[in-house]
Amino acid sequence: METRTGLSTRRERALVPVLVFLSAVVAVISSLGAPMIPTIAAVDHVSLAEAQWSLTITMLVGAVATPVLGRLGDGPARRTATLAAAAMVVVGSVLAALPLGFDSLIAGRALQGVGVGLTPLAIATARDALPGPASRSAVALLSITTVAGVGLGYPITGLIAQSFGIYAAFWFGAVISALALALAVLVLPPTTDRERRPLDALGAVLIGLALVGLLLVLSEGESWGWASARLWTVAGASVLLLVGWVWHELRTAHPLVELRSLTNPVVLTADVAALVAGVGMYLLFSLVIRYVQTPASTGYGLGASVVVAGLVLLPFSALSLLSSKVVPTLARRTSSALVLPLGCAVSLVSVLVFLFARDHLWELLVVMGIAGLGVGCTFAVMPGLIVNAVPADEVGSAVSFNQLLRTVGYSTGSALCGAVLQAHTAPGQLLPADSGYRDAALIGCAVWVVIGLTTIVLPRLSAATAARKGARVDEELMVEESIADGVAGEGEVPVLRAGAER
Repeated sequence: METRTGLSTRRERALVPVLVFLSAVVAVISSLGAPMIPTIAAVDHVSLAEAQWSLTITMLVGAVATPVLGRLGDGPARRTATLAAAAMVVVGSVLAALPLGFDSLIAGRALQGVGVGLTPLAIATARDALPGPASRSAVALLSITTVAGVGLGYPITGLIAQSFGIYAAFWFGAVISALALALAVLVLPPTTDRERRPLDALGAVLIGLALVGLLLVLSEGESWGWASARLWTVAGASVLLLVGWVWHELRTAHPLVELRSLTNPVVLTADVAALVAGVGMYLLFSLVIRYVQTPASTGYGLGASVVVAGLVLLPFSALSLLSSKVVPTLARRTSSALVLPLGCAVSLVSVLVFLFARDHLWELLVVMGIAGLGVGCTFAVMPGLIVNAVPADEVGSAVSFNQLLRTVGYSTGSALCGAVLQAHTAPGQLLPADSGYRDAALIGCAVWVVIGLTTIVLPRLSAATAARKGARVDEELMVEESIADGVAGEGEVPVLRAGAER
C-alpha cells in the first residue's frame, strides 16, 4: 500500500530513522579531522598548521555547499541533490582513506564537506513527507542529531585512530556513508510535484567567496596574526563581497536565500540564535578539549589523552539527544517562545560550572552533560520555528541559511577560544596560563547571556513594530473604505475626510 509520499507504508516508517542516520553520519564525518590533527601532521610529514586544513577545508566547502543544496532542495530535484551530495561524501571518504598522501587527504575532506548541507535537505524532506506532529518531532530530532553527532565523532574517531591508525578512521567514514547512501536510495520520496526555479549562480559565487574569506580569517587568525595586513585585507574583501551578495539577493527574482524572510521576527530570532549559540557551543567545546589534554605539570589540566578528551564529550551527545524528548513537553507546558531562552539559561549554567569546577574529570563530564541539555533545547526548536514561519517552497533554503549561520558560529567560537588562550600565553611558552581559561569562560557566560536576552527581547520588539505597522495599515484601510463609502453618498464625505485628517 502506498502513502501520500508515494512510498510504501514500510518505507515511510523507515524514512525518519534513515534521515536521522544520514544526518548523524554527516556530523560524525565532518568532525573526523579534529582529534587527529597531530597524528596527520606526523604521518604525512606536514606542520600542525597545514594539518589543520584537514578540518578547515571541510568547513569551507560545507559553508559554500549548504545554501546551494538548500535552494536545490526547494525544487523537484531534492531527492537527486540529496543522493548526489551523499555520493560525494562516500567518494571523499574513500579518497581520504587511501594512503595517497596529504593532497589526497585534503581533496577527500573537501568532498566530505559537501555533506554538511544534507541536514537542511533532510529537514525539508521530513517537513513535506510527514503529518504535523510527526513532522515537528522529526525536525527537532534532525536538528539535534547534527549537534550530537559532533560529540560522537570525537571519541569514535579518536579510538579508531589510536587503535588502528588514521586511515582506519576514514575507512570507517567510508563504510557508514556508503550505508547511509544505500538506505537513502531506498526510502527517499520523490519531489517531482515542486516548481523548478533557476539557481542563483551569481548569488552562490558571491556568498561562497565571502564565506571562504571570513572562515579563512577565523581559522587562520592565529597563524597569520590577528593584526596582520593579510588577515585584514581578506576580512575587508569578504565583508564587501557579503554586502554585494545581500544587495544582489534583495534584487534578483530567484534569490539563493530569501533574505526578506528575516523581517519575520520568528525567523530573525532563530537565525541570530543559531549564529551566537554556535559561538558559545564551540567556545566551550574547544576549552574543554584543550583543558583535558593540558599536562598536569602546568599546575592545571588533567594530562589526559585525545581519546579521553573525546570521551568527555559523550555526555554532551547523550543529553542533547535526550532534549529532543524534553522540548515537546516543555513547549506544551510553557510555549515554544520560552524554549530558546530556557535552553540558553541551561547552557549558561554549564559554563559557570566550568568556570568554578574543572579540577576533576567528573566535573567536566557534568559540564558537558549540562551543555548538551542546554544546546539541545536551543537547537531543537530553531528549525521548527523556521519551518512554521516560511512558505513550504522556502523551507530548504531557510533552514540551510540557519545551518550556515551555525557553521559560522562554530568557526567563530573555535577561533575565539584560540585567540583568548593565545593572549594568555607568555612569550616562549607553548601553553596558556590558567587565567586564559577563566577569561574565556567569562566570555562564554557573556555570550549566553546576550543570546538569552536576545531571544526574549527581539521577538517582543519585532512584534511591537509589526503591531504599530498593522495599526497604521488598519487606519489607512479605514480611511480608504470611508472615502469609498463617501463616494457612494456625497453628503458624508466632509465628515469622513475630517475623520481621516484626525
